[in-house]
Formats: sequence, C-alpha cells, structure tokens
Amino acid sequence: MIAVADRNRFSGVEIALRMRGISKKFGPMQALSDVSFTVRRSTVHALVGENGAGKSTLMKILAGVYQPDSGSIEINEKLQTLSKPSEALAAGISMIYQELDLAEHLTVAENVFLGMELPGRLPFTMDQKEMIARTTELAKRFDFKIDPMAVVEELAMGDCQIVEILKALTRNASIIVMDEPTSSLSESEAAMLFELVRALREQELSVIYISHRLEEIVGLADDVSVLRDGRMVHSGSMATLDIPKIVHHMVGRELKDFFPARNVNIGAIRVKVRNLSSGNGVESISFDIRKGEILGMAGLIGAGRTQVARALFGIDRKTSGAIELDGCPLEISSPTDAITNHIAFLTEDRKRTGLCLELPCSWNVTLPNLVAIGMKSIIQPGRENKIVTDIARRISIKWLGPQAQVDSLSGGNQQKILIARWLLAESKFMIFDEPTRGIDVGAKKEVYSLLNELAAEGKAILLISSELPELFGIADRILVMRRGRLVGNVNPEETTQEEVMHLAAVEATQ
Repeated sequence: MIAVADRNRFSGVEIALRMRGISKKFGPMQALSDVSFTVRRSTVHALVGENGAGKSTLMKILAGVYQPDSGSIEINEKLQTLSKPSEALAAGISMIYQELDLAEHLTVAENVFLGMELPGRLPFTMDQKEMIARTTELAKRFDFKIDPMAVVEELAMGDCQIVEILKALTRNASIIVMDEPTSSLSESEAAMLFELVRALREQELSVIYISHRLEEIVGLADDVSVLRDGRMVHSGSMATLDIPKIVHHMVGRELKDFFPARNVNIGAIRVKVRNLSSGNGVESISFDIRKGEILGMAGLIGAGRTQVARALFGIDRKTSGAIELDGCPLEISSPTDAITNHIAFLTEDRKRTGLCLELPCSWNVTLPNLVAIGMKSIIQPGRENKIVTDIARRISIKWLGPQAQVDSLSGGNQQKILIARWLLAESKFMIFDEPTRGIDVGAKKEVYSLLNELAAEGKAILLISSELPELFGIADRILVMRRGRLVGNVNPEETTQEEVMHLAAVEATQ
C-alpha cells in the first residue's frame, strides 16, 4: 500500500492551497512582497521565519482577517475571495492560534459546537445529547482521548489543543493552521500533539504548522517554506533540509556562533539564598550567585522552577528561608519590596504577566520606576520619552518610537522592553524565566548577547529555561530541580545534557 504522502507525490500532486503573488502594506511598511505559497493535500507544511518575517500576516490573509493588496488564493483548485473570517471558515480554513480561543467554563462538546449549537426540541434550547454524541464520534474517528462532558478549565493544555482541533473538524476544515502549538505544552503533551497532527494528515487534511522550535518541524513536516523580510526565500521538501540550512534561509547568514562568547570576570557573591521554602511547593532551596554569573536552572515542567522565582520576587509568600543581596539580609514580602531592593523578574508569559500590551512602550518601561525617575505624582512625557529612548537605543529595540503600542512589536523586541524596564530600575539581581520562549533564532541570539552584557556589568542572573542547549550555551553553572527540591548543581563543561535530564526526571535510589 502506498502511503498518503507518497501517493500525492506520484499522482500529479494534489494541491490543497495555492496563494500567488500576495502583497500587503501597513502604511509605509511593506509586510509581504509578492509571496507565493503552495500546500499539498494530506501533508504537514511548516511555515518558518524570524519574528516580523510576515508569517502571521500571510496566515491572517488566509483566514480572512486581512485582505491582500494584490494576489490570489485558490483552495482545492477553486479561486476564493476571503473578505472576512466566516468566508475562510466556509472555504475550509481553520486557524488555531497560540493563545487558544476556548470558553473555559463550558464543556468540551459545548466548545466544539460554540457558535453553531444544535437546536433542541423546545425554543431557545440546545440538543446537548446530540452534541456530545457527535463530539464522541469525531474524537473516536481520530483516536483522540477526551471526555466530551469535561469542563475545559479542568483540562490539561494538551487536551485543550484537542478541543481546538475538534472545533476545526466540526466546521469541515480541510486546511488547519497551527500557530506555535507547543509553546505552552510539556514534552509529553507535545509528543501527543505530534501524533494528533499525523492523524490529521492520515485523514487527508493539510496542516500548516508554524513553530520557532525547528527540531519539531524536522521530524514532523513533509514540506517547509521560509519567509524572510516579507518575501518567500525557500519552499520545498523537508527531506532536503536540516536545521542549519533552515536557519541560513531564515536569517540570511550562518549562525556558527549561536551562543556568543563570554569574557566575564565573575566576582564576589552577590545573591545568597538559604533554605527557601514557600507554600507553593518550594522546599528548602539554597544557592549563591556571584557578580557577573549566569546561573541556569533546569527541570521538567512542574519541577518548581517558576515557584522559586515567584518566592524570590515576593509574589508567593515564603514560609521559611533567608535572602541576602551584597551581604545585606532582605525581607521580601511583595514585588514592591523586591523592586525596591533591586531585584527584577521577567516572567515566562510576557503577554499575560509581564507587559501591558495596549499601553505605549514608554509606559511599559517606566511603570514600576516612576518614583525612581522623579515622576511619582506628575508624568513629564517629554522627559519620559527621552529616558526610554536612551535606554532603548542602548539595547537596540526596534520600534516606531516610545509611544508605539507594545503589542505592535515582535516577540524579541517585547522581551527587550521588559529588559529595559529593569535596567531603568538599576536591578542588581535579575531573574529570567524562559526569556526566549516564542521568539525566533535571530532574536534569541540578541537576548543571549544582552544577558552577556548584563553579566559583564556585574549583575547576578538566574536563568530558568526548558531548553537544555540554551542553558549549556549561556550558563556558568546549572541548578537542577525536581518536585520542588534542588537535586543537582553542575558545571556545563563537566557534564552532559543527558545527565542533567536524568537528574531532572529520575528519582534517586535510596
């Protein structure tokens, strides 16, 4: 029997989607220039590129959110005009965004049929029994393991992805676009998602898969297209590419020195933590960080890494333990105490817990610093803009100016806004929780360079990351956590990623 992908390849190639000559401008900015994009039926097609390359704009045109200035779209060989999202849905296009669009208080079945509920026998009622039955049947067809009567807010993130896929299938989607689908998933949930994507392909659907995690697409995609600066620079079979080649297409240069070299003189102990415990699962954590040192923290999701950061920053109240900065004991009972004592925290979810997305960049930088810059009672916009512009120039933020809304920036530049905030606060101890999550390879390298510069200034840095290559490439030492406890303190030059993973995942034998 010929596999689906092979059958398509050798039978004249059936095309699910063909976008030709797509161009789009926003004011003076050319977002897309003459982009052509073709997706074969029953394949997984990876779409990659740096932040700002045009991926989101191209997909929003496909979803009917934006209209192109020029170009055409064919879906299953039929020319389409997608002037609004409902027309894209009717044409078989379904978008699953990075931030899932679910009603958390409703059941799985209610979410699957949201907006197209099946009417009951009486007016203003729904046929719950039939919606549950159809959801069960559809899940069984794709071998999805999920309870249609479960409430969404009680589901794991991986199961929420299943609900979004079921929503798309209920609307008769033939092309499903997934935008960074594993950004919030554990390794086991991500593995499950990959099987779901393969199941969709086997059922003759086409999946457009957008991800910054290139190692994912190498093992999952049949084809790959690369956007750079609003232009399609490569499109072809995944079999002809590897990660270095994809990166070269994305950034137009080799990234041989992906992790910048460091030449920092590590000084005296700046941060001392002893027997730190919190009601959120942190148990008797002790470590030191020296001036100019980047201390990595590894561990599986749920190991307690973020909980350590929250306790250090005063978000979660510690139940025991002591914190010293430059030899001075600190009493941190709130984030205000932490900021006053020159501690910074860049959270793992910059959009939900870091930035005020609808406010100007300048406000996002100065918000916790108004007292320090002499604007506790009265804001001086001219002086504020100058202060923020100076610090933005220092770390090379790409923006339209300090009054630009922060959600208009790419992910990497949003991260830089947070770094600018804490530089303005003259932070001495900086906690970075997943600082490169959701940003492209070029922006990652810029963040690594910034971390090096901060270390060279004598800052003490705690770097929490789920990416072991990142920790091995940038950290001086790596702490390993498991179930709220420290189980390792290793030198990256004297150990391996496998040994760190073993510490994080395997219980010690007694």
